[in-house]
Amino acid sequence: MDTDRENWAEIRRRVLVDGLSRRAAGRVYGIHFKTRRKILAHPEPPGYRRTTPRRPSILEPLLPVVHPILQDDRKAPRKPRHTAVRIDRRLRDEHAYQGGLTGVKDAVRAWSRSHAEVFVPLAHPPGEAQVDFGEAEVTLDGRPTKVAVFVMTLPYSDTLFCCAFPRACTEAFLEGHAHAFAFFGGVPRRISYDNLKIAVARITGGRQRRVTGEFLRLKSHHRFETPFCLVRRPHEKGPVETLVGFARRNFLVPVPILRGGLEGLNARLQADGRTNLARQRRGKPATKEELLAEERAALRPLPAEAFEATRVEQP
Repeated sequence: MDTDRENWAEIRRRVLVDGLSRRAAGRVYGIHFKTRRKILAHPEPPGYRRTTPRRPSILEPLLPVVHPILQDDRKAPRKPRHTAVRIDRRLRDEHAYQGGLTGVKDAVRAWSRSHAEVFVPLAHPPGEAQVDFGEAEVTLDGRPTKVAVFVMTLPYSDTLFCCAFPRACTEAFLEGHAHAFAFFGGVPRRISYDNLKIAVARITGGRQRRVTGEFLRLKSHHRFETPFCLVRRPHEKGPVETLVGFARRNFLVPVPILRGGLEGLNARLQADGRTNLARQRRGKPATKEELLAEERAALRPLPAEAFEATRVEQP
């Protein structure tokens, strides 16, 4: 409960001001719903007040040792990270710690709660899209072959477009956009990307990107916004980073067996995308096709002049 009291004001601010859901607050801070209810009902912890100073714990002088260990662990792979038991052992061996393991566990838990990042579900208004570009395996003319897979989705209606190309190149990336826009019947106003090298020439800081010339041409022609995810912030990406994985699991299993080229596979992928539109969107009383029809009002019209997806050499 001590940690809950330390987080009292923070929990109230995040729920009552920032809009963090009560359930999410309970999950992030590890508090029971009764404690959460009490926190939101009272500006400060009610009830018992200590009249004498609390005796410092044996562990307290060693917290400046424990906290950097936990901070460094956030940069390490998950498996090699310190457990509370391992930290306890190090404190005993390196600092002659004489306290109990429970105190170390409490300290680790308190630090983890105070440094937890909140994974707030991203809102997806109509007219916004997400793109991923990666690889998948097919069997082409009897041989295992890597192909490039372009995926674009409209999260509001859960409409998904997927197509395959012989290799991952700028031309394929551009052509994938053009095919997706035709499939949706319009151009999304805002398209989110992970930091794909094929689009980003240089990360200049924060969300600032210097994009490639060909990607800039694509943007200029279709006039859509391009927010890029922050580096090393996976919680911000939503489904962007997993779109190709989703397509592989749902549309490319078992591994497609092809002859002569990818035309048959792409025809099937488009048919699968149209079949998917007949399904009802989870949590909404409408099919994806009905939601897409509604969403088209938020899409920009396709440009009158067709986009040239091949690489254009500058004079």
